[in-house]
Amino acid sequence: MLAHVIVSGRVQGVGFRYATKQYANAYHLNGWVQNKSDGTVELEVEGEDSQVHAFLKQLEEGFRPFIRVRDIKVDTRQEEGYRIFP
Repeated sequence: MLAHVIVSGRVQGVGFRYATKQYANAYHLNGWVQNKSDGTVELEVEGEDSQVHAFLKQLEEGFRPFIRVRDIKVDTRQEEGYRIFP
């Protein structure tokens, strides 16, 4: 499963991308994450359905206390293509 995600809230300047990478690695997911100029963070993760869903649940909680996720837009599809999480 591939999930394309846009996250808004207090997600820039608080270690959100670093935490995203750590959790993605823990769930054995591949993909990428980047800040956007509008203050949101965009990411894609790919892996087993159950792992992607578990990761997304953690993402909704913000990973860490000082990260505040206000909204998440998720588009999922069955695709493959990533080999490593940069």
